[in-house]
Amino acid sequence: MRVALICKDKPGALQTRLDNRPAHLDYINTTGVVEMAGPLLAEDGSMAGSLVILSVDDLQAARDWAANDPYAKAGLFAGVEIIEWKKVIG
Repeated sequence: MRVALICKDKPGALQTRLDNRPAHLDYINTTGVVEMAGPLLAEDGSMAGSLVILSVDDLQAARDWAANDPYAKAGLFAGVEIIEWKKVIG
């Protein structure tokens, strides 16, 4: 199944994002379940969150992945929404 993670950063947390970005990208590359991912952008173009599409067996696997993301462990996110997603185009 595909799952979308919609993660919004805490206000003023850009430095936390930057400090943990290498570990986050390594986690994405080594876990093997990320189909696509990228930062959400604020109106000024700065990074303000993340959108991650996972290919996992179930929602619990997505929750576990999200909980172990270095960004989450660093306390970057104000909130994370985990939703099953169906690819239709692309």
